[in-house]
Amino acid sequence: MSGLDPVIHPLPRLSICALLAAGPQWVEFREVRDATGLSDSAVSKNSRVLEEAGFLEVRKGGIGRRPRTWFRMTPLGHARYDRHVAAVLELARRPGPQPEPEGSGRPDSGTA
Repeated sequence: MSGLDPVIHPLPRLSICALLAAGPQWVEFREVRDATGLSDSAVSKNSRVLEEAGFLEVRKGGIGRRPRTWFRMTPLGHARYDRHVAAVLELARRPGPQPEPEGSGRPDSGTA
């Protein structure tokens, strides 16, 4: 399906995008880690992939002597995330396989 984005689709990245898509504000690294349940290394690795794709911005700074990292989704990231979610919802709305009608020629597994 064309709307599914291979960069966003893995669950860790989808989780990060879902959190950041809530608005244009910057979200601190630890908030992303805590909200998604990902490890520090998983947040770092997956945010780097999203940044390299142009889907999020990263700002580094500090509060006092402590280094901090913040993330914000880019307009491109918002657009691609929205498109990805729409594609997933479309897939979810598709009807699944229909049960075969009785007497369709398939043997019953319960009879000998």
